[in-house]
Order: sequence, then structure tokens, then C-alpha cells
Amino acid sequence: MEAWQAIVLGLVEGITEYLPVSSTGHLILVSELLGLSDPTQKPAVDAFNIAIQGGAIAAVLGLYRERVFAMLRGLQGRDPEGMRLLLNLAVAFLPAAVLGPLLGDLIEERLFHMGPVLLALAAGGVWMIWLGRPGAPRGELGIEDLFPRRALAIGLLQCVSMWPGTSRSMMTIAGANMLGLRTRDAAEFSFLLGLPTLGSACAYKLVQNLAGPPADNLFAALGAGPVLLGFATAAFSAALAVRWLVSFLSRHGLAPFGWYRIGLTLLLLGWFGSAG
Repeated sequence: MEAWQAIVLGLVEGITEYLPVSSTGHLILVSELLGLSDPTQKPAVDAFNIAIQGGAIAAVLGLYRERVFAMLRGLQGRDPEGMRLLLNLAVAFLPAAVLGPLLGDLIEERLFHMGPVLLALAAGGVWMIWLGRPGAPRGELGIEDLFPRRALAIGLLQCVSMWPGTSRSMMTIAGANMLGLRTRDAAEFSFLLGLPTLGSACAYKLVQNLAGPPADNLFAALGAGPVLLGFATAAFSAALAVRWLVSFLSRHGLAPFGWYRIGLTLLLLGWFGSAG
């Protein structure tokens, strides 16, 4: 992998990870456009695309460090609100923790391809436009008002995003909004839920890759430099994207991202249709 390809993929990961447009779907599509879909290289590229999520995790840890510190104080019995948030995140993370390892290999084998990604992009776009329609109900609860039953429902919705192209952020932000949270608080809970969800997926995939066949090892196949460059680029771009997204959602809601997803689907169908 060339350095510029690592930078492009890092930018795509950082910008799209917390936007409701599917970072995995974009990474799969961009990897193909960059000529990184060779079957001999694909396992290493797929591992790279998940490993650089660590950069997006680092960005949220930095931006929401006060919430993280509150949860750590909660573990010590010094912050009840922080402990309540930690409990809700643990409950929301549980479905993905169970289903992720069980379905991960099957999903990667069957769905990490152009067709399923485009289908999920389009379907998610229609759903977000419907949710953002004029007169649609809006949540009024804050993140401190969340309780475990609602957190579990958000966690179950998050599992739908295992289908690449769906978007973890879309499912969790829209789901939390539907369950009564204000858009800003729904986004914040989604970002924080990404810490255990993305962190565990990143660690699991990295260990699995390093323990696998030497030819599939992402560091051997792609080089350590591009991996670190992709990680750093993802961290920087994710920090900028998160700051922008919260403000944008508060003003415009989810519908613009729905139109973007549908437009991207049509553009790519035209592109690959003409190329074929």
C-alpha cells in the first residue's frame, strides 16, 4: 500500500466513522476504486480498514474525556451520574459483544462487497429521509435521562449496522432519537458507545489477523508505515468530523445524510454500470 492510499483511507475512515453514512461501506467502495481489491491482498486491506478505526476511537476519547473521567469516577463510587452512563453503555454494547464474534466471519465473507453495500446505503438513505420528514416527532430527553431498557434497544439497533453500508452511527443516533433522546444527546451517546464497540472490533480483528496466515498479515502485506499513517489521519479527521456533526445535526437533522446516501448509490451504480 502506498502512503497516499493510506492517507485517503484514513481520511475516509475519520470523516465517515461518526457520520450516519457508513464508514465500512465507504472504505470498501474506496478500496475498490483505489485498486486494493486484489484477492491476494484483500484480507490485509480489510484488516487495515478495521484497524484504523483506532484513530477514530482516539479522537472521541480526547473530545469526550470529561465523560470518560466521569465514568471512571463512577467506578470508584464518586460520580453516580457517571456510573449510570457507564451502565447504560455496557447494556447497549452487550448485543454487539455477543453477536459480533458469532457473525463476523460470515458477514465479512458474504457482505463485504459492492452489491450489499449499495443496497444498505440506499435503504438507510430512505429511512433517514423518512425520519427527518417535517412534523416527525423529536426527542426531548438528555443523556442523563437514559435508562437500561432504552440503552438495550439502542444496542440491538446497533447490531443491524454489522451489514456494511448500514452505518453504526445511523442506527444508534436515529434509534436513540426515536426512543426519546434529543439529537445532540443521541449523537453523544452514539459516539461514546463507539468506544467499546469499535475498540473491541478493532482489537479482535487485529489479533485475528496477526494470528492468521503470514501472507494475510496487514503489517507484512501493507507495511507498518501505511498502517500508522492511516491511524493518525483517521484520528485527526474524526476529531474535526465529530465537532462538525453535532452542530449540523442540531440544525438540520438526519435527512440531508439520507439524500447523500441515495445520491452516492445512484452515482456509483452509474459509474460501475458504465465501466462494465
